[in-house]
Amino acid sequence: MSSSGDSPSTAEWLKWARERLAGAGVDSPALDAELLLAHALRRDRSWVLAHPEHIMTPSEQALAEQLVSRRQRREPLAYILGCQPFFGLDLLVTPAVLIPRPETEELVERAIQWLNQRAAGRRETLASLRVIDVGTGSGAIALALAHAVPELHVIGVDDSAPALEVARTNARRLGLERRVHFAAGDLLLPFAGSFDLILANLPYIPSAELPTLMPEVSQYEPRRALDGGSDGLEPLRRLLAQARTRLAPDGALMAEIGAQQGIPALAAAGALIPDCRARVEKDLAGHDRILIVERKGNAP
Repeated sequence: MSSSGDSPSTAEWLKWARERLAGAGVDSPALDAELLLAHALRRDRSWVLAHPEHIMTPSEQALAEQLVSRRQRREPLAYILGCQPFFGLDLLVTPAVLIPRPETEELVERAIQWLNQRAAGRRETLASLRVIDVGTGSGAIALALAHAVPELHVIGVDDSAPALEVARTNARRLGLERRVHFAAGDLLLPFAGSFDLILANLPYIPSAELPTLMPEVSQYEPRRALDGGSDGLEPLRRLLAQARTRLAPDGALMAEIGAQQGIPALAAAGALIPDCRARVEKDLAGHDRILIVERKGNAP
């Protein structure tokens, strides 16, 4: 586009960018073009749409075209912009972490419901509960939960040092570093004692399916955050085995699973934590999404 010699208006540039992104197979070329231009202009999307006559400077045009080039190569929009909305929060994301998905917000919603039910009619405070987000990545689940429940303290654990750096940065940006603490380790192994609520969005994609995913996922997101082993449930089984002795009486474990994994996930829970009750809840699209394991009474 820059070869014409004339600086384009935002409307002209958006038309050009939409065509390039659509040709590259991007799912939402119009929206992505608008967000990329807003990022290049350091404006918000509403300003871009309200000023179609704005003439871009050469530096603005050069930066915007660089961003489009990256998106044409199917680099995820969140990595290009450096942020991703999640449960009302604006989270920093880098290629070191999985990009938070809308489906995971449903896990946070169910955790909030569980906490509210737990607090109703009991003398204990939510601040006294031990809550952990296993495989925290960007810290999305832990931070969203702490933001929504102001008295709650949450631990986030991950075995990736770069991911923990992103999570800690998000906690500082959101002012939640005093109530959300991050630790390095393999699932629950670093911790003594039991937890009242264990949350997890572990890798659950079967290894053989990874190459078939859209390029944004298969080529850019960290494989360690995606690969769930031969059937996609290997990390979950490891967590369930550890949770058998770390899930407190009257506690719950909630884990996100794949859309077709409900039956094998229930079987794994029944085999590995036989004294608990397990169920699978569906997401808004009607797919298996959240395994919930609850322990009633005394721990083994």
